[in-house]
Amino acid sequence: MSLPLPDHVAPLDEETLHGILHLPKVELHTHFEGMAPPGFIRGLAKARNVDLSGIFRPDGSYAYRDFVHFLSVYEAATSVLRTPEDFGRLCVAVLEESAANGVVYSETFLSPDFCGGGDVGAWREYLHAIREAADAAERDMGITLRGIVTCIRHFGPEKAKAAALCAAETAGDWIVGFGMGGDENQGRQRDFAYAFDMAREACLRLTTHAGEWRGPSEVRDAVEDLRVERVGHGVRAVEDPALCDMLAERGVTLEVCPGSNVFLGVYDSLAAHPVTALRQRGVAVTISTDDPPFFHTTMQKEYKGLAQVHHWRAEDFRAANAVALEAAFCDDATRTAIAKRLEQT
Repeated sequence: MSLPLPDHVAPLDEETLHGILHLPKVELHTHFEGMAPPGFIRGLAKARNVDLSGIFRPDGSYAYRDFVHFLSVYEAATSVLRTPEDFGRLCVAVLEESAANGVVYSETFLSPDFCGGGDVGAWREYLHAIREAADAAERDMGITLRGIVTCIRHFGPEKAKAAALCAAETAGDWIVGFGMGGDENQGRQRDFAYAFDMAREACLRLTTHAGEWRGPSEVRDAVEDLRVERVGHGVRAVEDPALCDMLAERGVTLEVCPGSNVFLGVYDSLAAHPVTALRQRGVAVTISTDDPPFFHTTMQKEYKGLAQVHHWRAEDFRAANAVALEAAFCDDATRTAIAKRLEQT
């Protein structure tokens, strides 16, 4: 099912679609471990004699029933990522996939809970391995990666403080932000205010997941209680016109992941997804893949869906990329360099 074709939009031909799919892209919402190709995880499990057969379908893809079960499968998959070297190799694998989809700048969520158990010293070792791989990928593949440290909501506020300390101790030109992922139905945004205040004092930029499973009030709480400048997902904001106006007025950017939302059942179909409605209300939206192998998506698939179902055209994607680059947490020198890459189309 597609939305009605707007009067000002010409029908999509193959040449136009090809041009859209091959646009250079900025992606702001990915989970580092959630980008792990299933084959990569299966290989590590086999090497370590770990039976993870229960988390894969017969075709080799990840298997889960619903969002909560997805979190369990996610954590099972990451359990075989045990050393800094594992994360370095993973970095190469995920950046190869992103670069193949035309991503020139990416921000990814990294959790110290999965990289050293929240210990600052261990976190530094993991981060060093990831950065080395990312720097090599930038030289070899032309893709720039930056990290956003995230706490895990369903792990609770105390572990969030440990994650924030790791973030504060390694803040700089590569670790550029702090955020929160995990089960949105656990606790409240304000429960994590201390951790977010720690990150803010370290001059880190802030984002948090909200408005995916809970309604628009969760998005409002994220903005007012944690004072974030970006919201992961945030799509339920469309249900509250006054909230949409507030987001537009304050310049809060939504990290929208349409394929993820449809795959997990937040919306029944891409046609029902409110990404275009949010744009029309003046809310700043960007496009990302979230955990692409889990949701059977890529950035090119996201672009293809929006082009075919929502009738976005090249100018819409260029505008979304400009919004994403403006909202990116990188320094100005990096932003300027990426802007030049985006102009080469």
